[in-house]
Amino acid sequence: MQPGTNPIGAVASQLSNLAGAGIPPALTSTAAPGAAPTPFSDLMSEAVGQVSQLEDKARTAVSGLMTGSGVDVHQAMIATQKASMAFELALAVRNKAVQAYQQVLGMQF
Repeated sequence: MQPGTNPIGAVASQLSNLAGAGIPPALTSTAAPGAAPTPFSDLMSEAVGQVSQLEDKARTAVSGLMTGSGVDVHQAMIATQKASMAFELALAVRNKAVQAYQQVLGMQF
């Protein structure tokens, strides 16, 4: 290790650069006070589309690795982990939405 370098600081700066990489712009930007909010169904459709894109990239990276077409192992692993985490997040959001729906159905008016 070189003197004067801080590996933890380097990793922290890399993580801060990646913090919003997979988040849709509609979720990171602040809406203007008079602007109409984005419908939940549009946000969910966009999120499912992004999960699908990440899965396609992972599939392409793994097939490129298996055929030897210049894809490194770490690139394939990163792509598969991104797709896996995105799918798990989408599944958790779906489960929470179903749970909220079931709670609303159970309410007495």
